[in-house]
Order: sequence, then C-alpha cells, then structure tokens
Amino acid sequence: MKLPTDLVKMYKEIHGWVGIVSGLALFIAFYAGAITMFEAPLQRWASPPTTLAPAPSLARTPELVSKVLAVHPEAAKGYEIHLSVGSANPARMSWTSARGEEAEHGGGVKHYASLAADGSVQVVDGGPSEVAQFIDVLHQQVGLPFAHEVAMPIMGAIALLYTIALVSGLVVLLPSLVSDLFALRIGKNVKRMWLDIHNVLGLFSLPFHIIMALTAVVFAFHDQFYGAQGVVFGGQERGDRGAASIAAAPPPASLSPLQLVERIERQAPGFKPEVLVYGQGRGGLPSLRVQGSDARFGLRAPTYGMAGLDPETGEITSTDYMPGMQDGWSATVTSFFALHFGNFGGNAIRWSYFLLGLAGAMLFYTGNLLWVESRRKKERQAGAVEQTRATKILGALTVGVPLGCIAGISLTLAASRLLGHSATYGLHSAIYYAVFLGMTVWALFRGAAGAGTELTVCSALAMLTIPLSSLMVGPGWFDSESLWLVDATAVGLAVLMVFGARNARQRARYGPSDSVWAFDTKA
Repeated sequence: MKLPTDLVKMYKEIHGWVGIVSGLALFIAFYAGAITMFEAPLQRWASPPTTLAPAPSLARTPELVSKVLAVHPEAAKGYEIHLSVGSANPARMSWTSARGEEAEHGGGVKHYASLAADGSVQVVDGGPSEVAQFIDVLHQQVGLPFAHEVAMPIMGAIALLYTIALVSGLVVLLPSLVSDLFALRIGKNVKRMWLDIHNVLGLFSLPFHIIMALTAVVFAFHDQFYGAQGVVFGGQERGDRGAASIAAAPPPASLSPLQLVERIERQAPGFKPEVLVYGQGRGGLPSLRVQGSDARFGLRAPTYGMAGLDPETGEITSTDYMPGMQDGWSATVTSFFALHFGNFGGNAIRWSYFLLGLAGAMLFYTGNLLWVESRRKKERQAGAVEQTRATKILGALTVGVPLGCIAGISLTLAASRLLGHSATYGLHSAIYYAVFLGMTVWALFRGAAGAGTELTVCSALAMLTIPLSSLMVGPGWFDSESLWLVDATAVGLAVLMVFGARNARQRARYGPSDSVWAFDTKA
C-alpha cells in the first residue's frame, strides 16, 4: 500500500512520542497482567496451610454461623459462606472487619471461622496470601502507587495514548507490510533486528491489543460512563443493579446453604456456585448473592459471575451479572470484561493471554529501545558528540523500569512463600516498590549500558528466588494441583533473562561505540 511520505513521517513521529510516554507504564501493566491470568493458582501456591480445623459440612454451616455471630456479632454486617474450601478459601465462613476501598486493596482484616472437634468456634485472622491481589492492583493501576480513584483516570489517559500508538504504528507499517510481514533479520544490524521483532509482535497481536486498549478505557472511566448514561436516559444506573451492598446486620435466611445450593442448581444448570455472600440491601432488607462460574460463558469479574437471590425462597432475583441468564445489554457489557480478563475458553485461553501479555510487555520494551536509539541517531546527525542528558535518562529508564518491575514482582512472590501469614498486603507493596525504585535509581546512576547487564542478571536471580522459596518451605514443589508450574515458569523466564544479560553485555562491549547501549559513547 502506497501512502504519502509526509503522512507516514507524521504518523511515525506520533507513534514514537506516544509510545515513549506510555510505554514504561504499559510494560508494567502487561507484565503484571500476564501473571494475573493465573491469579487463583498463584494464590494457592503462595498461601500457607491453615491452622483451622477442617471445615464443617454444609449441613452444619447454620450451626457455625449462629455460634460465630454469638461470639463475633460484628460479623453480621456481612459474611461469606465458601461452598468449596481449599488453600484459597481455608474456612467455611469468613468476614472482613473493614469494608469498601480499604478492604478492597488489602487494608481490611479478614477473619476465618471453623468448628473445632468439640463444637467450639475457631477464628483466625489472615488467610490466603495477598500477593496475587497486589499484583492485580499493580496491573490495574499501571504500577502507580496512588489511591485507586487517582490512579484509574491516569491509567485511562495512558490507555488512550496506547490506542493512538496502535493506530499510528499500523499506518507506519502499511507501506512495507507485505515485504516486512515475516521478516526477522538477525545479524549485525541490531537495531534492524529489534525493529523486526517489534513489528512482528505488534502486527500479529494487534487484535489482542485493540481489545486491551478499548476495555482499559472502559474500566478507567467506568463510573463516568454510567453517570453519563444516567443523565441521558434517566433512572437508576444499571451498574448498581444486582450488586447489593452489605453494610448492616441481616436477619438469618430461611433456607440453609445446602438448600440454597440445591435451588440454584435447579434454576441455573451448568452454573457452579462457589460463595454465598450475606448482607443487607436497599431499604434495610436482607440481601444474598451467589458467586460462581460457568465454563460456557464469559464472566463479569476476573474469576466469577454472580446473581442476587431471595434469602427466603432461594429464587434468582437479579441476573445482570449471571452468566447465561443476562439480557442483551448486560451480556454486551460482560463481553468487554470477559475479553479483557480472558476468563472464557478454559486454560487454553488463559495460557494464550499469558503469552500475549508477555509479548505485549516485550513490544513496549522494544519500542522504547528503538525510540531511544533513533533519538541518539538524530543527535549525531545534528552534530552532537556526546549524548544529551535527556537521551541518557530515557535510556536508563528504559532499562530500569521494566527490570525493576520484573525483579520487584519476583521477590515479593518469594516473600509470600517464605513469610506466610506475616506477608501482608502492605509488606508486598513495600518490597515491590523498594526493589523497583532501587533498580530504577541504579539505572539512572550507572547508565543504560552498565545497568542493562547488571540489572538483567539481578532480575534473573530475583526470578530464581521463586522456585528457591518453594524448596525452602518443603513439600509443594510438585503437588496434585500442578502448582509446580509457577516454579517451572519462573525458571524458564530466568534462563531467558540470563541470555538477555549475555547479549546486553556483548552489545555494550562490542557494539557501535556511539550507541546509547555502549559503555563509551563517541561521535
């Protein structure tokens, strides 16, 4: 396809600037997002064994609830009954002492309850590891350590820049689309090789990136979209239907959890109920909702759909978020969430999204490499003998930010395995940002060439602490849930990073001396 040269040049400039502005944040979002594709298995891998007695049967659950409420009346503000119990949900009943935004981001205290052999109530504070939740928030907020309401609009702006970068990059590639489609020229021209890798990754994963960009904008401005809808069409926002709050003490439901499960299964064959959430809805009336999954449909949340129930009869009363029972509008909205989360199609889709997420992170990394090198080339053509300060800083950030992200996530994952219940959400955040900022500052101090090799080695070693932590805690390296894949994946990525460090070292020593990535830059 033949396009005017001036047009291609303009879009190339747009693509470069937009990419460099958003690329580092998008690397964090895609790398952390790839990990969250296996959030549930990762949580099981990181969670220590519970000290509670085995969960009572569903038939005995009403006894458990009544005894817990007698000892801990504050639990009546809202509690959950876990229909399947395991490392991710170690007790039949749980509740959180702080709700809302604080609880959502790890600030609340989670309590788990069971019945001892003598029938007395056992309660422990803290359960499954919060490291998976931390990585998910890191993904949502593109690595920004701000409050959720502050970070999300910034994420939305980055997603809009991301969309512009996709469109402009496609326009730049169109003139040479046929000749460069399958080109991957590996040789002495390192810049040409990185450009080929960048183009191939971008083109073949373009549909995935379009989905991510558009759905990220929807998530970032979710409240604004629903607010505008309410102004235009009037009435209650649809976004609140079926999502009842749980703020005050509900009276006991007439049906037991076992009876509720039976009625849910009759009304929604194929839906697998996992959690019953008790609380209070509008007007002070008792509310109840069920969370679960259906392999045949996409889900509104990353790992579950949900429906409102009548506590007295067990009838499904709200289906806005219920897979397979939604109306056209709700199913359309859910499709955006499902496409972003990749929670349809089973493990095949999850592994595909995982690999596409890593490829996306690589796309932004190579894009920044190319932009910095092109900037240095323009400086040389303009007569600049030494690199400008801006080029040095951009080169250092291109090294420090991605590698700091990789090392920070790796070490906080290992800490979750080693420290068990002591590894709180706040501790995970502290470990990650200390490593991330430390490696970024080191890159600024050492420069792109020196830090490129050193920090890649550090990141590989940090990755190896994941399987090492499994060995140190004992059994769990190979188990029935195939959680050894977490450790095996970490080893594989660490090996790739060792090769990356070797190549960075060779590039710094034997590559063109005036390159940003060389130890000694000369004109």
